[in-house]
Amino acid sequence: MALPFPVGVDEVDRVLGGGLTPGSVTLLAGEPGVGKSTLTLQLAAAVASAGAGVLLVAGEEAPSQIAARAARLGTVPSSLLVIDDVCAEAVVAEAEAHRPQLLVIDSVQTLRDPAVESHPGSVSQVKAVTGRMVEASKRLGISTLLVGHVTKDGAIAGPRVLEHLVDTVLQFDGEPHGELRFLRSLKHRFGPTNEVGIFDMTGDGLAAVPDPSDRYLRDRRSGLAGSVVVPTLSGRRPVLIEMQALAVDTSGRPGHTTVQGIDGRRAAMVSAVLASRAGYRTQGCDLFVSAAGGAEVTEPAGDAAIAVAIASAIDGQPVAPDVVAVGEIGLGGELRSVTQLEHRLQEAFRMGFRTAVVPASAPDGPTGLRLLRAATIGEALAAVPQEVPAQSGRR
Repeated sequence: MALPFPVGVDEVDRVLGGGLTPGSVTLLAGEPGVGKSTLTLQLAAAVASAGAGVLLVAGEEAPSQIAARAARLGTVPSSLLVIDDVCAEAVVAEAEAHRPQLLVIDSVQTLRDPAVESHPGSVSQVKAVTGRMVEASKRLGISTLLVGHVTKDGAIAGPRVLEHLVDTVLQFDGEPHGELRFLRSLKHRFGPTNEVGIFDMTGDGLAAVPDPSDRYLRDRRSGLAGSVVVPTLSGRRPVLIEMQALAVDTSGRPGHTTVQGIDGRRAAMVSAVLASRAGYRTQGCDLFVSAAGGAEVTEPAGDAAIAVAIASAIDGQPVAPDVVAVGEIGLGGELRSVTQLEHRLQEAFRMGFRTAVVPASAPDGPTGLRLLRAATIGEALAAVPQEVPAQSGRR
């Protein structure tokens, strides 16, 4: 098998495990307007800048529009060829004539196969043209990048078989009202599928975010009750995210829990465990729990931080600013270990945190990081360093 070649965009190479493999076909899917065309143009320009041939098939935009975007993004090498012929036969003929290292098709829904009697974008057309691109890529040893759309429910548009025809499936998405964009690998025959690339959408295109922990924590306020930091994993990369909670007394009526960026079922479970195992009056509060900055924390490792944030909000007691909390909570109130905990703790120490609330079974952290080991969430809450004297809201 041929070795992958770097595309020159660090976050893309991270997700692909080193780069694109010659002869492979990659599907890049995302919602309209998320920045797929911008990403592919930057990627194509980076490959061309390294001296490789690149052929870009413009089905969504006219070449003049691509030229205007290229001018905004910066210098695009002349070795990047652009054609606007969306006939599959013509695309294959151009690929055979130029033998580029990279073929970019934006988008697969605009290609048509004359042998198929249906309109471009239909199930039969998408299946047929993808099959032709796969055959040509394998035969010519060209890396092909197909841009695709997603439906309203987030699924990749086109027949399900499309995902099985290609070697790699990448999902490109972003915050609904933010500037961050995330590139995720859903399928990858030549490398890991658990890596995430993070970009910042700017006026000059997509800029890599090499230190997402700093990005998520830059606006954090100290001395705020209901706030604690959790070391999460974004793919294989540890990322620190602030967990926030707000507790509002319901004056006797049953409370409810509202979440943002976390799993609502896990938040409800943590709230119930706090009430049953640690004596907190969560039933008499409306609880609002959020992963700050538009982040998402869906893994069980965030349970301990959710619990600490809720308890801090109910107590009205800020947690010391140099504390992180990590661990899964069981229904018995036990605090369980999570994957790559040592890696997470190293990132916390790098970002200036000096105390970590962890499960009792946690491995040793880096020198200089104090570990507060706890077998239960009750023990963990009792050990959490506080910033000011407590004003208890417990029963």
